[in-house]
Amino acid sequence: MVNVIGLGYIGLPTAMMLASHGVEVIGTDYNKELVATLNAGKMTFKEKGIDELFQEAVAAGIKFTTEYQVTDTYIVSVPTPYDKFSKKVDACYVVAAVKDVMKVCPKGATVVIESTVSPGTIEKYVRPVIEANGFTIGEDLNLVHAPERIIPGNMVYELLHNNRTIGADDRAIGEKIKELYASFCQGEIVVTDIKTAEMTKVVENTFRAVNIAFANELAKICRHDNMDVYEIIRICNMHPRVNILQPGPGVGGHCISVDPWFLVGDYPSLAKVIDESMKTNDGMPDFVLNRIYEIMKEKGMTDISRVGLYGLTYKENVDDMRESPTLQLLESQERHLATGLKVYDPFIEKDVVANQYHNLDKFLAAVDFVVIMVKHNEIKENMDKLAGKVVLDCHNICKLPGVYHI
Repeated sequence: MVNVIGLGYIGLPTAMMLASHGVEVIGTDYNKELVATLNAGKMTFKEKGIDELFQEAVAAGIKFTTEYQVTDTYIVSVPTPYDKFSKKVDACYVVAAVKDVMKVCPKGATVVIESTVSPGTIEKYVRPVIEANGFTIGEDLNLVHAPERIIPGNMVYELLHNNRTIGADDRAIGEKIKELYASFCQGEIVVTDIKTAEMTKVVENTFRAVNIAFANELAKICRHDNMDVYEIIRICNMHPRVNILQPGPGVGGHCISVDPWFLVGDYPSLAKVIDESMKTNDGMPDFVLNRIYEIMKEKGMTDISRVGLYGLTYKENVDDMRESPTLQLLESQERHLATGLKVYDPFIEKDVVANQYHNLDKFLAAVDFVVIMVKHNEIKENMDKLAGKVVLDCHNICKLPGVYHI
């Protein structure tokens, strides 16, 4: 049996995928309301294909509880926040989960850390806790790091098809955990050491963050001299060795917007390109806010309450708002002692910000200026409803005449 600790955006899909492929699974989370919701047969977030996977896992016998189980394999998938000032990872949730595992696990159990951590975190924070509790690593408890490699919006497909990395002290233990993930993972699974596994996950997301920052910086340069950044990128990408990404209003989620900071925090004198890239990405919501004010001035608009932000989530077609550029923009507006922007997102059903709408038509009727912050399918399918509006398109998806871009 596998006890999956942490039933959030990563732990829950992993638990369900294992269960639906013949593995006995019990999911554990301290959140009693979340556990009760799952036991009532309801999913806790929206995602393509996730409801079907949930039903398959329930039919296969998956269970949910707030209690840690006595078993030989644990998968820890709890949050790993970072300090926004020091840029260092906070491993407190991982350490707390491992401590709770040690209270119930039998000798020889294996603890798999799925949570994304900075290189050396397991060495600096997890091993000392295990040893301080009288456990001998490799005898009483085995440690493995198997970082997740999925993206919200396509996580079911990516759980099945993405390659994975397993980091372990003991090759034999690593191969055993590889077999566990191979119960559902059709991608290549590489077994290596723990620190290499930690590093590869962070480097993958850092690579993407740096490339996004390059595109965002290009957008700023082109805006300065009134050039079309999208046309420039399109032409450059015709070169066989060039693949520039698209600029956007910022970077959100709990991977690309967070993981690179781990390297900046741990290697402040070395990670200069990464540091500047992250500052570029983090500055995009402010850049968009300034564009809003510029366009309002150009159009002779004075009432900020007639401006609406379309999209609250950090990316399209999910309900995940973690590190959302829209939330960052709203925070920036508040810092400038201004409020009034209207907001709408079809995936966010509860009120989470001021002036939030829950119907596209009512939202559009209340604004004259629409800022497309997120490229949900809904807005792509209703572009005709933007006719007559001032539009700032942060993703280059609106083909109506007179559209503004970042």
